[in-house]
Amino acid sequence: MDRELVLAILSSLLCGGALMACAPWATDLPDPVNAISAERQAWRRLWLPFVPALLVLGALAGWAINEPAAAERVPNGLLWAAVPFGLLFFRAGLQVIRGLCPKRYELSAATVGLFRPRIVISPRIMESLDATGLRAVVEHEKAHARHFDPLRLWLAQLATEMLWPWPAPVARLVCWKRMLELARDEEARRHGVPGPDLAAAILTSLRLNSTPQRASATLGGDQAFVQQRIARLLRPLDAAAPVKHSSWLRLGAFALIVGLAIVAGNTFGEQVVRALFAFA
Repeated sequence: MDRELVLAILSSLLCGGALMACAPWATDLPDPVNAISAERQAWRRLWLPFVPALLVLGALAGWAINEPAAAERVPNGLLWAAVPFGLLFFRAGLQVIRGLCPKRYELSAATVGLFRPRIVISPRIMESLDATGLRAVVEHEKAHARHFDPLRLWLAQLATEMLWPWPAPVARLVCWKRMLELARDEEARRHGVPGPDLAAAILTSLRLNSTPQRASATLGGDQAFVQQRIARLLRPLDAAAPVKHSSWLRLGAFALIVGLAIVAGNTFGEQVVRALFAFA
């Protein structure tokens, strides 16, 4: 059997198993004092369950480096065990592709485009808002565009679909999307938009908006969350700017750990795989 096929089967089985084991991790996130920092924390929580699976994938990649092109045949037990995870990943791909398909409705205000974000404002909302309200909408959507939020929303949806059918990933996604809107509200206010103007614009947009596409960042939310947003916008903005923590240290540490997993897989992978095959 080809080495690449064996690697794909083992990756589906072991990485899929790691994902399913880590999917129900904690979802709760307290009401943030600083929405921008809370959004970053919620984003990390969204991807934390994927860390063990990435380490397993790194170890398998290290094993594949030394494995001959013609690898041993995968036992039927492992092959059938990998099928559900393969189907799960296939389903996740279909779901996120559907999210990219154009819909037949007009968004009142949104940021669209994965790699080249652009702001879309409908004529209806332009006619419904005065100059201050329109500026509030534009600043909110500019904040989405600066952070490539449509792409991040699409990736977050993909991550959630890969952990189906657990409810915890959906709760993490909802939590992050709410923190995202609060963070962009706060960022718009730090660019000079008065909170009451943005609150009025949000209410006007919700009256005009249809259900948004998955890969678009819009002014929206359920009723309870909208009430929370409006209440925050009507309170004075915290004068303290959010503390920026460099992500390079985290990325460097994670890259080091993945590198160690690759080395471990290169050193011990053959023994582990043979033991797995023998057990199956």
